[in-house]
Amino acid sequence: MVTIIELTDRQVKIVEIVKERGPITGEQIGEILNLTRATLRPDLAILTMSGILEARPRVGYYYNSQSGNTLVARAIGKIRVKDVKSLPVVVREATTVYDSIVTLFTEDVGTLIIVDSEGNLNGVVSRKDLLKIAIGGSDTHKIPVSMVMTRMPNIVTVSPEDTIFQAAKRLIVHEIDTLPVVRTFALPNGLERQEVVGRITKQQLRNCLLSSVKGIIRWKIT
Repeated sequence: MVTIIELTDRQVKIVEIVKERGPITGEQIGEILNLTRATLRPDLAILTMSGILEARPRVGYYYNSQSGNTLVARAIGKIRVKDVKSLPVVVREATTVYDSIVTLFTEDVGTLIIVDSEGNLNGVVSRKDLLKIAIGGSDTHKIPVSMVMTRMPNIVTVSPEDTIFQAAKRLIVHEIDTLPVVRTFALPNGLERQEVVGRITKQQLRNCLLSSVKGIIRWKIT
């Protein structure tokens, strides 16, 4: 969840004072507002913990001009993939290319995730992969999607506990638009399986980041 900070009128006034006159002590701020240092202490604590103000011993408070970026960075660092992932759109390996294309457009997604009978990851196939086979003249009603899907170890994934920053980095580095969200577990024979528990796309991350930037702080100082 993204934490939205809504400053009170008094906190906005404090920030304005510090921005104009800082560095300034708590006592001096109190004199300007005709309030005691003890009364202001909770407000100053909120403003410093959020990164809007910085405090230096024996110097006072000063305004952090990078506070907006700091808050956004902190929020993004706390958002996990499990908080924004969506349901995966999956098909089985035996599904034909034709039926896969129908599923792709019916579900309006850019990538299909291929799973086994237990929901474990076997492969992925993109819109581009399916387009290539469709325009190549092959009989899409007979070719299974397993013939054109990308297999491990060439599949890039994320776990539910990864941050959205980690997810975004993988999407950019590998130039893909969807990541399967998987939970990895070991079988008794030592082999690993990856249970598909969701998907995360570039569009989801764009929306999440935009929401963070717009909603992280609701105040404005002119």
